[in-house]
Amino acid sequence: MRILGIDYGTKRIGIALSDDTLSFAFPKTVFKNKKDIISGIKKIVEENDVSEIVIGQSLNLKGGNNPLMENIRTFSDALGKEIGIPIHFEPEYFTSVEARKSNPKEGMIDASAAALILQRFLDKRKERG
Repeated sequence: MRILGIDYGTKRIGIALSDDTLSFAFPKTVFKNKKDIISGIKKIVEENDVSEIVIGQSLNLKGGNNPLMENIRTFSDALGKEIGIPIHFEPEYFTSVEARKSNPKEGMIDASAAALILQRFLDKRKERG
């Protein structure tokens, strides 16, 4: 079983996957944010034995939701109805900036940001035991 991480954006959606031990997150792919996005994510879920999804929660510096969060919730609800596995939110701050520094491949920045979100989630889960 694996966990899928998502960095949601209005233009692109980054996808990351954990390893089988739920220890490490790896960038997977980037989708354009189009109407058929959920079917693309569903295919990855099915092909990779994904049991849970983590979506980056877009917060401002005071910890409140950014305007993008409304779109993320709508997306999350539609994804949950279609895929039917647990969906979690992980607060994200500056993951795209951090991803740009660590991954010079322009086309994979959003997937790298998704991996950062997923890795934080995995690390917190390990800490809790």
